[in-house]
Amino acid sequence: MNPALWVSKTGVQAQDAKLQAIANNLANVNTVGFKRDRVVFEDLFYQVEKQPGAQIDENRNSAAGVQLGSGTRLVGTQKVFTTGNLQTTGQSLDVAIVGNGFLQVELPNGEAAYTRAGQLSVNADGRLVNAQGLALRPEITVPANASGLTILENGTVQVSVNGSTTPTALGQLTLANFVNPVGLLALGDNLYQETVASGAPNEGSPGEEGRGKLKQGALEGSNVQVVEEMVDMIATQRTYEMNTKVLSAANEMMQNLAQAAR
Repeated sequence: MNPALWVSKTGVQAQDAKLQAIANNLANVNTVGFKRDRVVFEDLFYQVEKQPGAQIDENRNSAAGVQLGSGTRLVGTQKVFTTGNLQTTGQSLDVAIVGNGFLQVELPNGEAAYTRAGQLSVNADGRLVNAQGLALRPEITVPANASGLTILENGTVQVSVNGSTTPTALGQLTLANFVNPVGLLALGDNLYQETVASGAPNEGSPGEEGRGKLKQGALEGSNVQVVEEMVDMIATQRTYEMNTKVLSAANEMMQNLAQAAR
């Protein structure tokens, strides 16, 4: 069997995986707070027929040796946590994170999850929740007679209460930073979860210790650049075609050998 068949097979599989990542990026170009994925490949083991530096004769050594690669494979995917464009909405419960950090929400099982999507609302119990109805941590409860909700840059949530001339502070939204945000587990629904690779969350007030600030009345858009993804898609398609041509060439070579052996 021609080894080129197996090498090009790995190339086809790798480009298929990259195309899937590109398709997911383009599908989420309008998803609030979405972070694009990029794929990371590595070469497979080598068939070493002659070691570099191997002795050829008494006076000569091989300068490069003979090492034949066996293809490539997908080693991982990485979230690119660059900031997306800010979209002004004018809605008091929309909040964008300008800089680093994640809002914290509580999952139904009681565990914490993290998000960049700041499409907030108030549920039937008066609690601030995200678009999926998950309550924020720390908990913020808005009184029924409140009006004019304001979220300051440092996360302080204030409202005007009927009969009072001064704003009432309800609490403070905090942000969580991670040493390695690329190591977060993507859950879908614009949510991420802590892993061993991401490290423990460092929670605190917005604007402190490298955390971003909050901007009320705005949302962070997806950081997907459509033109960049289209260029990557074209390059991936051409690479895929080149690998299939290698398959065809290896097949023709084996066919010629078979015919010559008859």
